[in-house]
Amino acid sequence: MSNKASSEEQGDAARVPAGYLGSTPPPGQLPPKGRRSWVDRPEQLEQAVECLQGAPALAIDAEFTQARSHVQGESSGPRLALLQLAIDGQCFVIDALRLRYLEPLNAVVGNPETLVLLHGAGADLRVMAERGLEVARYYDLEATSRSVFGQHESSLAAMLQRAFGVHLDKSLQRTDWTRRPLPPAMVAYAARDAEMTLALYYWLQEHFAWALRLYESGNSQEPVADWIEPFLRGSIAVPAEVAVAEAIKLGSVRDKEQVVEDCLAALRSLTHPMRKARLLRLITDLALTQLVPEIRPLLQAPTADERASAVRTLGRLDPEGSRELIAPLLHDPVYEVRKAVQTALRASPHQPRAQWATPERRPDGTRSWTVGEHAPPDHSTTAGEDDWRARLRSFLDE
Repeated sequence: MSNKASSEEQGDAARVPAGYLGSTPPPGQLPPKGRRSWVDRPEQLEQAVECLQGAPALAIDAEFTQARSHVQGESSGPRLALLQLAIDGQCFVIDALRLRYLEPLNAVVGNPETLVLLHGAGADLRVMAERGLEVARYYDLEATSRSVFGQHESSLAAMLQRAFGVHLDKSLQRTDWTRRPLPPAMVAYAARDAEMTLALYYWLQEHFAWALRLYESGNSQEPVADWIEPFLRGSIAVPAEVAVAEAIKLGSVRDKEQVVEDCLAALRSLTHPMRKARLLRLITDLALTQLVPEIRPLLQAPTADERASAVRTLGRLDPEGSRELIAPLLHDPVYEVRKAVQTALRASPHQPRAQWATPERRPDGTRSWTVGEHAPPDHSTTAGEDDWRARLRSFLDE
C-alpha cells in the first residue's frame, strides 16, 4: 500500500463520526395500554401464573435496590423489590418484598416453550436466580439492538425513540423501590418498562428477526472444547498463555496443535456473537496467526460485535496483510466498528506477541512462567513483575 493511501486512511480515521449512520425501518405503532395488576398475596400470584401460562412471549423487567449489610460500609448486593411481567393486554407488578416465595413463577419462566424477553438480561437474571427463579429460554433485546445499532444506541430509551418515536421518561429510575406503599405513579412507571420491552420485541421481530435468533439464550450453550469454555464465560483469572501452558503441562490439552484445532472448530461452529467475540479475544491473546484466513470473512459478519472483534483481532495478528480489508469499515454504520478500525489503522505495525508461556519449576518446588523467547531467565525477584504473575501465584496457592 502506498504512503499516500496510508495517509488518506489516517485522515479518514481521525474523522470518525459518532452515532449510528445506517438506515432504520419506519417507526411502528405502540399497542394500546393493557390492564395492570398489583400482586402482593400468594393467591394473587397463583392467579397471575394461570394467566401467564400459554403466552407465547413474556416480557420481564425487575426493579431492585442495593441492600446494606449489618457491617458498616459494606453492601450485600442487589435486592429484588419488584418483578414486572407483561403479556399482550396484561401486566403484573409483583411485590417481591412482601411475597416470600416466588417459585410458582417457575411454571412460566422455567418452561422452555415460553419465550422470555429481557432488555439487558444479566442483572435481572441474577436477582431472579437469587429468588429461585430460573429462566429456561430468553432473548436479550439489548444485545440484539447493540448488534444492529451499536452500544450507544441500544438502551431501552434509545430503541423506543427509534422504533416508535416516543420519549421514555426515566426520572424514577433511581428511586427507592423498597418503600411501601408504592405510589400509583411508581407502579405505572415499573409496569411501563415491561410493556415497552414487549412492544420493542414485536418491532425487532418484524425487522430484525435474524438478530433475535442469533442472541437466543440457547445459542450460549453451544459446545466447544472443554478448555475453551471458561474463556467464553469470562471465568479465567490468568492470562490465556499461562492457562493454556499449564493445561498442556497437566495433560488436559495435548499440545499447541490441539489448541489451534480446537479454536478453529469453535470459530466455525459458534453462532452466538458475544461468544464468538470472546473466542476472537482468546485467539488474539494466544497470537494464533494460523487462523487469520478464517477470521477475515468475519469483517462482513451481520452483527457489529463480530465485525468489531474481527477488526481488533486482525489489527493485532495481521496489521499489514489485512489493512486493505479493514479500511473500508471506516464507513461501517456502527460507531464501535468504525472506532475499532480507527485504532487498527493508527497502530504501528508490530509483530504479534510471543505465543506461549513456558512453565518452569525451580529447585525449591515453586513455578515460574516465561512469556516469549527473550524473557529474562531469572524471575525470582519481585521488582517489575507483571500483575498476572501475582494473580497466577494466588490462583495456585503458591
